[in-house]
Formats: sequence, C-alpha cells, structure tokens
Amino acid sequence: MGGRARRGRSGHDGRRERGVRQEWGPEDLIEVWTLLEEDQERLRNRSGANRSGFALLLKFFEVEARSPEDAGEIPASAVAYVAQQMKVATEEWAAYDWSGRAVKRLSRR
Repeated sequence: MGGRARRGRSGHDGRRERGVRQEWGPEDLIEVWTLLEEDQERLRNRSGANRSGFALLLKFFEVEARSPEDAGEIPASAVAYVAQQMKVATEEWAAYDWSGRAVKRLSRR
C-alpha cells in the first residue's frame, strides 16, 4: 500500500484549540484510534507499558499532529480501545515513562 492518509481529526472546527477531544463515540474510535498493520509493525519489538504508551502516542500524533503534554490529554476511551486491540490491561498505560526517548522523539517533530 502507498502512504498513510490522515484519517481523523480531534473534532475541532478548524480553530486550533489546545487539547484533544475527550469524548469519542464508537465509530470515531474505530476510525481514528484503530491500530493498522503498519502500526502493529512499529510496536512489534516493544513490550509492556512501553508498547501501550508508544501505540497511544502514535495515534495521538496522527490526530493532533503533536505530542501530548501529559497523559491526561489521551482520552480514556482511546486508552481503553487501544488496550483492547493490544489485549493488555488498560492500567498498563499508567506505567508508561513520560520522560523516555519516544516522547522526546515525537515532541521534536
């Protein structure tokens, strides 16, 4: 397949607001927060909280074109949906290292 098309937005009406939308319906979760095959490839060599955290950062970056400032910016419904796809506990995300290399790398983009 060719390049990846940007599939979703945070629900804002064109004005740049701070923060991602926190309420997501089932259809929006599926459209925006589904881990695609190429996402799964990027996650293959990661484990535990690092895997969950990186997946959520990746999808957040696709939605907002920036890194989250803190874990509270990631919608709880998105955390649960991504964890379900990865077959891990939702709580695993809480152990993610926010001072790690992946967060810093994405923040520079």
